[in-house]
Amino acid sequence: MSETETGGDKKTGWFGRLKAGLSRSAGQLGEQIGALFTKRKLDRAALDELEETLIGADLGVSTAGKIVAAIAKDRFDKDISAEEIRIALADSVTSLLQPVEKPLLLEGAKPQVILVVGVNGVGKTTTIGKIASKLRDNDKRVMLAAGDTFRAAAVEQLKVWGERAGASVLARETGADAAGLAFDAMTQAQADGIDVLMIDTAGRLQNKADLMQELAKIVRVLKKQVPDAPHHVLLVLDATTGQNAINQVQIFKEICAVTGLVVTKLDGTARGGVLVAIADKFGLPVHYIGVGEQAADLQSFSAQGFARALAGLNQ
Repeated sequence: MSETETGGDKKTGWFGRLKAGLSRSAGQLGEQIGALFTKRKLDRAALDELEETLIGADLGVSTAGKIVAAIAKDRFDKDISAEEIRIALADSVTSLLQPVEKPLLLEGAKPQVILVVGVNGVGKTTTIGKIASKLRDNDKRVMLAAGDTFRAAAVEQLKVWGERAGASVLARETGADAAGLAFDAMTQAQADGIDVLMIDTAGRLQNKADLMQELAKIVRVLKKQVPDAPHHVLLVLDATTGQNAINQVQIFKEICAVTGLVVTKLDGTARGGVLVAIADKFGLPVHYIGVGEQAADLQSFSAQGFARALAGLNQ
């Protein structure tokens, strides 16, 4: 499966939305870079200030250090403009992000099972609906399973998205066993010839042990039916949480075998740089990023597009 936009107008349209979405992150970063590099040499003091600026933009200490070192190479102690810094920043960030620019490939066994995890409030249910819409546009038959059984609002929201996406939705009463629902969903998906089964899950981190136990049980039940299921475990992250998103990746990597990331709400934050820090620290594939409420505002991740938008540059 390929979700990549084709055609110049569509690409320009998505980059425009991405750049607009990252305008708060890029604007804050750009203003600080502009203030730092007005007719200035790239000396040690300038590099230290640039590193502090990148850390302040949530790129993290380690990642900021790598980027500054890359920018300084061949440029140290030379006159440099703010525009040149932005271009060098975009190039360096692109290099860091390219290894994680991987589309979500749904190939092989049918149904492909996607377990979607993340804390409450990050946009899991909405993300599932948006991905389902994309899959429908690629002629995939999709089923959604409302595995966050403790939140009636999540179940209702998933039903709304399922209707929009033309996807069937399996739900149970509030408080029902999530693993039992996953079993029923897999059975139904197999019987109906479904291409992709997406399973929503709870995100209660107040008691990590309970959540770990619940997710482990879901995985055990799925593996009894299909030994290599789930085929994908997508962790949804909210960019507005900044460095806390890094902690969430660490926790969910401990709880379940995360295979890829979706980063949402990049339009509502000046902390978009956290995506770079996460990619550099964990190396997990970034499949999608989101910059708005509509299905079209969630798109496949482009390292170069993101880096240039973050640096405030045109495509």
